[in-house]
Amino acid sequence: MSKPKLALYWAATCGGCDVAVLDTQTKVLDLADAFDIVLWPIAIDFKYSDIERLPEKSIDVCLFNGAVRNAEQEHLANVLRKRSGLLVAFGSCACGGGIPGLANATDRQAIFARAYRETPSTVNPDGVEPATEIEMPEGVLTIPEFYDSVRCLDQVVNVDYYVPGCPPTVELIGKVVDALVSGELPPLGSVVAADKTVCDECPREPKENRKVKAFRPLCEATPNAEECFLDQGIVCCGPATRAGCGATCPLANAPCRGCFGPPPATVDQGLKLLSAVSSVIDAKNEDEIEGIVDQIQDPLGLFYRFGLPRSLLHRKRKN
Repeated sequence: MSKPKLALYWAATCGGCDVAVLDTQTKVLDLADAFDIVLWPIAIDFKYSDIERLPEKSIDVCLFNGAVRNAEQEHLANVLRKRSGLLVAFGSCACGGGIPGLANATDRQAIFARAYRETPSTVNPDGVEPATEIEMPEGVLTIPEFYDSVRCLDQVVNVDYYVPGCPPTVELIGKVVDALVSGELPPLGSVVAADKTVCDECPREPKENRKVKAFRPLCEATPNAEECFLDQGIVCCGPATRAGCGATCPLANAPCRGCFGPPPATVDQGLKLLSAVSSVIDAKNEDEIEGIVDQIQDPLGLFYRFGLPRSLLHRKRKN
């Protein structure tokens, strides 16, 4: 009897989600026992043509990590969607755009200018930038088109399940593996995580009277391990982030980064975090409020670190 087929693919990502799968140790063996792996670029040498030859819906499950940044990734998203019974957005980048999604704060022209002209280490006197085609003696070489906007997976194709995290925790991946192996899956469209916020999992105690006169970055602080970060003037994304990680970062004396995305019924994670931060500011006039808020470094990168493409902002406004 043939095994069901599994694909794992990475798009615009760092590779951490694939490493996290390997970190599950014996759970990887459970996957290998239960499934025939037909695509996994980090571990096995399959070609795109091998996948393109497969019939529709012949892949039972695809774990797709990474955002969609270029034409190759969009093509593979469509190829894998057509051939997969279940397509899972795996990790923060696939679910919300992730760190690559912060590129939406600028545009392709500015990114190319920085990468190929402006950096101190760049030697490019002719100002050459990537082209999708170039003539060579051996023939025409092509590279994927680099898009102006980063998109999360479900902005390109339909997605059946979401597994958040940067990367998803080993425990969460184990839960996903168990569900896949047993066939006991949650309802379609589910986010495989908890339905509360990180604050509900965090053991730190908030003050009864929450008043903050100043904000400071973690690198300039020695946080009290028992006290809520916000009460110490350190922005923590816990109030605006879905639970399910076990409050891993706060337990390591670091504020939540927000990688599990917004909690249920939250339209925009950044706006929810802005509301939480605003509620603790202790100021009596507009100038004082502005002075306190100005102490928050890189607010866009902090409030939308993992979800700018998913947000109401989506990207920098085009003129």
